[in-house]
Amino acid sequence: MRILGIDPGSRITGYGIIEQRGNRLLHVDNGAIFTRSDESLACRLRTIHSALGDVILRYAPDAAVVEEIFIAKNALSALKLGHARGAALLAGINAGLPVFEYTAMQVKSAVVGYGKADKGQVQQMVRMLLNLPEIAQEDASDALAVAICHAHSRGLSERLAVAAGGKR
Repeated sequence: MRILGIDPGSRITGYGIIEQRGNRLLHVDNGAIFTRSDESLACRLRTIHSALGDVILRYAPDAAVVEEIFIAKNALSALKLGHARGAALLAGINAGLPVFEYTAMQVKSAVVGYGKADKGQVQQMVRMLLNLPEIAQEDASDALAVAICHAHSRGLSERLAVAAGGKR
């Protein structure tokens, strides 16, 4: 199974593609989509949606996974993040992919084994689990972590989605 992990952001959206073969996780690609801060939010969202569509076409994942929104101190930042998440969710659904969501705590637990792990611990474990020569760019590393979380949790997530009537 090929999994596209997405770490949405209105300025930088990370993506990571992994492949799960039995118990093995293989790194396929990762990267970041950068938007221009001088563009309107609508143009930035179009860039995110379009670039993720290109990634989906290039790598043909079987599922897309997006990190859920966190509680932010700045309401405007949280709102922009929500818009970026929407663009990412829409890119997956428009491509006909099942789309799953995980909280930051679920991702950290799946990757590090501790839901309150710091970012450095998560990045180091992503590097080790995928046998990367170096730590990936921060947003791409977060996206790979989301994909790893789904690989470790997907059986349960898919059963729950079917039990809920196909909602993910």
